[in-house]
Amino acid sequence: MKFLHAADVHLDSPLRGLDRYEGAPADEIRGATRKALANLVSLALDEEVDFVILAGDLFDGDWPDFNTGLFFVQQMARLGTRDIRVYAVRGNHDAESKMTRKLPWPRNVHFFSHRQPESVALDVCDVVIHGQSFAHQKVVEDLAASYPAAPPGKISIGVLHTSIDGREGHATYAPTTLEVLKSRGYDYWALGHVHKRELVSRQPLVVFPGNLQGRHVRELGPKGCELVTLTPDGLRCEHRSLDVLRWYAVDVDIAEAADVDEVLDRTAAALRAVAEGAGGRLSAVRVSIAGRSAAHETLSTRLHELRQQVRALAIDLGRGSIWIEKVNVAISMPIDLGALKDRSDPIGELARQLEILEGGDGPSLEALAAELQSLRQKLPAEIVQEGIDAAGQLQRLCENLGPQLVSRALGQEGES
Repeated sequence: MKFLHAADVHLDSPLRGLDRYEGAPADEIRGATRKALANLVSLALDEEVDFVILAGDLFDGDWPDFNTGLFFVQQMARLGTRDIRVYAVRGNHDAESKMTRKLPWPRNVHFFSHRQPESVALDVCDVVIHGQSFAHQKVVEDLAASYPAAPPGKISIGVLHTSIDGREGHATYAPTTLEVLKSRGYDYWALGHVHKRELVSRQPLVVFPGNLQGRHVRELGPKGCELVTLTPDGLRCEHRSLDVLRWYAVDVDIAEAADVDEVLDRTAAALRAVAEGAGGRLSAVRVSIAGRSAAHETLSTRLHELRQQVRALAIDLGRGSIWIEKVNVAISMPIDLGALKDRSDPIGELARQLEILEGGDGPSLEALAAELQSLRQKLPAEIVQEGIDAAGQLQRLCENLGPQLVSRALGQEGES
């Protein structure tokens, strides 16, 4: 027995502001969610799976017309030609859509009720699938707590659109706990809502597959679905990439770079790694060049030129498969904090505080990151980069921005 578990397709998600980006592959980006869904269907056909689970947010709110829904119907019908059934719940974005209720779905597609948990028994390997859709956008009740206990002698799969106990960058909908999920006795929980893949639990398997296709620079790395297989040892899942355009954030450390050529060499190496890892996909890359370098003075007067050189490198190395979304530059002169910390002025105090943070003799970066966590959770999802390491980010701020502050105070900071 095999099945696919996907979520957060966000079909035809509107991508605003693309016109602001020079050379943006707008058509490829706008069509990426459709191609990823088509890839999901093709994978199901190739693997000859028994069924497909879609754990919510198939759409991205209401449609401007019926074309989005008709494309979804077309893809589901492809599965229907091979008698592959689809079991889906509606998530918060699906609940926004009124037009979804006006299209008849293919006979092989089953949407779980929003009124109460529903169980569907399959002929395949004594499988029972349990699910409940969102009745409206902002569901704050613990839906999982009302799911039925697993029937004995059956393989039970729960389908739920939820943030569990909260995930950074995602609104808290249908909150629950891992303990509640485990208490149902299911063999697999097919979750949706969180756009980064996460294996929440191995026993039982509780999985966020992430979204099917990254849509912007805050949705980085491989995106796709889970291929779940029944083995003699139980269920096993593996992630399968289905994205057609992949987003990357590349950090180029130019510490001790002697000149502009060395900076470009390091940037080229980073872009080459992107090209090699993308598997032939179109890659959208945000490049951040940072560090203390002797090339600071030259670079700070040629920032526009530097950004265009990076774009040229991407064109050459990627042969058209790499698009540079943005180039951030945060560079400074090499600064000897040790020589400055004995000063009795504010510059000396700043140097001493930076040394404390970098040396670990004061408040830990982990503690500072924890203090900021409550603030980050209040930020809108669209401005929070998923998967970011808060303590690591603070470390980079200390290493890069700290010396920039000192440089600026000394009148040596270049504009970026």
